[in-house]
Order: sequence, then structure tokens, then C-alpha cells
Amino acid sequence: MDSISSDIRYTDQVFKDLHLDGMQILSSEFFDCVFRHCSFVETIFQKCRFINSTFQGCDLSLAEVPESFFSSTRFENSKIIGLNWAQADWAISSLGKSIDFIRSTISHSTFIGLNLKGIQIKECIAVDVDFREADLSQAEFTGTDLSESMFSKTNLSVADLRRARNYNIDPGQNVLKGAKFSLPEAMSLLYNMDIILSNGDP
Repeated sequence: MDSISSDIRYTDQVFKDLHLDGMQILSSEFFDCVFRHCSFVETIFQKCRFINSTFQGCDLSLAEVPESFFSSTRFENSKIIGLNWAQADWAISSLGKSIDFIRSTISHSTFIGLNLKGIQIKECIAVDVDFREADLSQAEFTGTDLSESMFSKTNLSVADLRRARNYNIDPGQNVLKGAKFSLPEAMSLLYNMDIILSNGDP
């Protein structure tokens, strides 16, 4: 399709090369839809629903999603920079899978306080992302750059951070039970602990 309008239900549609920068889409629903190489920079999706949909090679930088709902929505090779995910409607998202990011850039985004159990953020650039107070249990961060991202009172139990890099996670301020890390990156966990490291010499 070559356009998106408000108050429309779309099912099994493929949207390709759309440029809707700065537009507002209100109360539309997308079921089993695919967005390919679309630009939604500063687009406002208000009270929209995305179910089993995929964004491939899209740009959603500085988009807004107030009261929008996401279930089994996947972002691949996309830019989702500066998006405040806390604006979305997460009231029933805990009942199923919500969002995943694969080989995407999600820098300067906010997930503060959200229940994102089992989320995949794989092979991504996630610089200066706010994960404070979020439930990221069983999340997968493999291969992701987490430079300057914030973790505090974050549940990372059974999360997979193998091959993740540049993270600064304080074990005393976060839940890490059963989390997986790989060396040498995992050495950064020790920097926040009140211990003295030695090479064995007196």
C-alpha cells in the first residue's frame, strides 16, 4: 500500500517506501503487517495497535507512540532513536510478547519501568538507553553495544548479555540472578564492587 490513514484497520498489508515524517496517525490498527524502508521520523502514532507486525529497514527516529499498543512487533535493521516507549499502552502487554529489536539502532530511547520480559535486543546499538526499573528478565542482549545505558533497579535475571559490550551494570543495584555474561566484558561488573583486585603478588 502507498499510504496510511487514521481510524483504519489494516490486515496482511505490506507498506513499502512510505514517507510520513511528522504526520499523526490516530486509532489505526495493524495486524500481520510489514513495513519496508518506510520513514516515520517524528511521526505520532496515537492510540494505534500493532499486532504481529514487522518493521524492516525503517526510520522511526523521534517518533511518538502515546497510548499505542504493541504485541509481537519486530524491528529489523531499523532506526528507532529517541523514542519514549513508556508513552505506549503496556496495560496488557505482559500477557504476551511485545517488541523485539534485531540489528537496529535504539539509542537515546526510554524503557523506564516497563515489563519487557523476554525482549530481544540483538546485535543493536543501544547508546544512552534508559532501562531503569524495567523488567528485562530472560531478555537477550547478545552482540549489543550498551554504552552509557542506564540500569538501576532493573530485573536482569536469566538475561543473556553474552557478547554484549560497553555496559555499566552495578550488581548491587540490579537483579542479576542467573544472568549470562562473557569475558572480558564481564570484568566491568567488578568495577562497581568494593573489592581490591590483585594479580596474586603480595
